[in-house]
Amino acid sequence: MEAVTPHRPYHLIVFGATGFTGQFVVDEVARYAAETAGDSALKWAVAGRSRQRLEAALERAAGRLSMPELRTDTEIIVADVSDEESLAIMCQQGVVILNCVGPYRFHGEPVVKACIENGAHYVDICGEPQFLERMQLEYHTKALDRGVYVIGSCGFDSIPADLGILYTQRQFRGTLTAVESFLQISSGSEGFCGHDTTWQSAVHGFADSSSLRRLRKKFGHKPLPVVGVKKRGYVFFSKEIEQYTIPFMGSDPSVVKRTQRFLYEEEHQSPVQYSAYIGVGGLFSIVKLFCGGLLFWFMVKFSLGRKLLTRFPSFFSFGLFSKAGPTMKQIEDTCFSLTFFGEGYSEGTDPSEGTPNAKICTQVIGAEPGYVATVSAVVQAAVTVLNEVHSLPRRGGVYTPGAAFYKTSLIDRLQNHSIKFSVRNWP
Repeated sequence: MEAVTPHRPYHLIVFGATGFTGQFVVDEVARYAAETAGDSALKWAVAGRSRQRLEAALERAAGRLSMPELRTDTEIIVADVSDEESLAIMCQQGVVILNCVGPYRFHGEPVVKACIENGAHYVDICGEPQFLERMQLEYHTKALDRGVYVIGSCGFDSIPADLGILYTQRQFRGTLTAVESFLQISSGSEGFCGHDTTWQSAVHGFADSSSLRRLRKKFGHKPLPVVGVKKRGYVFFSKEIEQYTIPFMGSDPSVVKRTQRFLYEEEHQSPVQYSAYIGVGGLFSIVKLFCGGLLFWFMVKFSLGRKLLTRFPSFFSFGLFSKAGPTMKQIEDTCFSLTFFGEGYSEGTDPSEGTPNAKICTQVIGAEPGYVATVSAVVQAAVTVLNEVHSLPRRGGVYTPGAAFYKTSLIDRLQNHSIKFSVRNWP
């Protein structure tokens, strides 16, 4: 761990530590800090709107982890996204701010702005493409000028997909041109559940999808070269995972495409064409999703519909999201696998001639994705910023995880925690 400068008493500050995900992040940071010692000890603090709630969160963490010292040794910083001065004071005290306050479209920008203005690096667990891409458009040059790194989507959205593609590229002997990923989530008898904040992000994101299209036009990007891309329908039976699949509607495709553009423009690598899918089971699941999807798309178009969706998340999501979030039993019994099927051209073969002649299958597996895998990923991302800042690109800017951590040891760090990368046999 690099030494903390005199005006930065903390390596890491967890902002939003009292939120549902924030409390899991506090646990993970506390565990990691306990593993460090002496000059390399991680110095950290928690931040949020209410000192009382932060004290209560530390009290709960101390009990869960059997670390009574958390009650007295962890510093508390009171900061609010609506109070610019409090954000500035927080950012002046930390090397890295780990932001857990969402939905980010409503609460993220003030934190990004405060980090850049006050010289603190920023990581988050955002899965909202509009916020992520807007931050790149509006703040990349400012962050670059100030030597600050802003790295979004460092949780389950979208480290497994983004770094999974990088891992697949490194394992492939030749030029990888196209990858399809298939997400499968396995849960126990109580099923899988997500928290209301994620649901709110989805509701408002889909409602404002036209703004994302307008935003992307502002970048003025030229299309990336297309080599060996494979397209499928919206619903199909996947022989690879032996169930029906639909396109994955999360931020993974957006994040991966931004990373591939960075690698093409900065590292002169051939870009990988990427398609993401999620397994949904049998035909009955397809019918249920189709009906639910139609209702969702209709309701998000109207203010009243959005109010109903956000007020009753459990009802309209068929129990997949709730205001209470998952139980510990649901978290403990849930895991994910993300399988990548790639094709390309073997070493010595010209990608501009003929069809792809080589294949590869890799997999990223982990514990419950929404909180366990997310928390492990974002904490290791923050630690990588602290320890390997000189391996990050350009000494500042707004980046995806793949672009930021391309030359770091983050994949190896994750292998030692709750996310595993491996090469598999093609089924």
